[in-house]
Amino acid sequence: MSCVRLLELRVARRNTRWATAVGGVECGRRLHPVMIVLHVGLLTGILAESALAHRPFVPALGGPALAVVILAQAGRWWCMRSLGPRWNTRIVVVPGMPLVHHGPYRRLRHPNYLVVVAEGIALPLVCTAWSTALLFTLLNTVFLAVWIRVENAALA
Repeated sequence: MSCVRLLELRVARRNTRWATAVGGVECGRRLHPVMIVLHVGLLTGILAESALAHRPFVPALGGPALAVVILAQAGRWWCMRSLGPRWNTRIVVVPGMPLVHHGPYRRLRHPNYLVVVAEGIALPLVCTAWSTALLFTLLNTVFLAVWIRVENAALA
C-alpha cells in the first residue's frame, strides 16, 4: 500500500508543477500537512493496533474489506485518469479551466473523497484494526468537511 501512496505522491508532485507552470494557485496550503498526518496516522495505527492488540486476521471481515480496498484503488485511479494533470493531493486551481464533468465526476462532485472514506474504513478492517478505522473515520470526516469547503470556494 505504501508503494501505491508513493506513486500517487509522485503523480501529485508532477501535477502541481504543471498547474503552477500554467498559472495555478494553491489554496488551503495549511491543510495539506494535516492530511499527511492523518494518512500516516492511518497506516501507523493499522500496524500498531494489529501488533499491540494481537488482532488476528478474520477472513469474514478481512476478505470483504480487502475487496473494498481494491475497488477503492480502482476508483482513485479512475478519478486520477479523469482529472488528468489536474488531479492532486493539494488544492491547486488553474484559473479559467472548466470543471471536469466526465468519468466519476459526471455523477459526483467529489468522488475521490468517497474513495478516501471507503479506504479509511476498509483498510484497517483488513487487519481487524477496528479502533483505527473508527478513529480515522471520525477525524477524516472533520478534516474533509473543512477541505471540501475550501476546495469548493476555490473552484467557485
